[in-house]
Amino acid sequence: MAQTECRVCGAEKSFFFVSADGTDYYRCPSCLATFAGGEFLLGPEEERSRYACHKNDPSDQEYRRFLSKLADPLLDRLGTPKEGLDFGCGTGPALAQMLEDVGHHISLFDPFFCPDGAALERQYDFVTCTEVFEHFHNPARELKLLDRLLRPGGLLAVMTCFQTDDAKFKEWHYRRDPTHVVFYKEETMRHVAEIFGWGIEMPVKDVVFFTKAD
Repeated sequence: MAQTECRVCGAEKSFFFVSADGTDYYRCPSCLATFAGGEFLLGPEEERSRYACHKNDPSDQEYRRFLSKLADPLLDRLGTPKEGLDFGCGTGPALAQMLEDVGHHISLFDPFFCPDGAALERQYDFVTCTEVFEHFHNPARELKLLDRLLRPGGLLAVMTCFQTDDAKFKEWHYRRDPTHVVFYKEETMRHVAEIFGWGIEMPVKDVVFFTKAD
């Protein structure tokens, strides 16, 4: 079995990595991303029904603590109030509320629950993607969009669970969610930064900040 193109970086020679729970996964030798074969991706209706079950209540203090893993270092970086976009905000824009509480202006976009095309026609000082990257069916396309959404000097803040241990991939809880179809190593994120000419830092585990050049 072979996969001709990496859906993250576009490299032409990805290879079969492992089969788990009836799904075949492939590995890119260039960026080290791991992704489910295209024939195993869920359709939009099944995706939506699964996402609708997510409990993303902005008033849930436990969920807010989870999001603070990204929000705290992001707020340290942003300083004065800025314009941001919560890309993939889901059913409850808790992160947006957390950022607005301290003065930032946040727009929302989600392909299922907030499909505001106008939000994708502007540029922002920062864009957040919390627990979103692992759901992308076509990360290369989404990364190009995110680059376009950033103003020069803008910051893209991403939170996703990095894949670290190949030997435990089949048993990894994060892989077992059928809507999680792409998995990134730290090396993957550095490769993405090189492709777009972005600066990169990883302030805490499973969080990466990309900075677009001025």
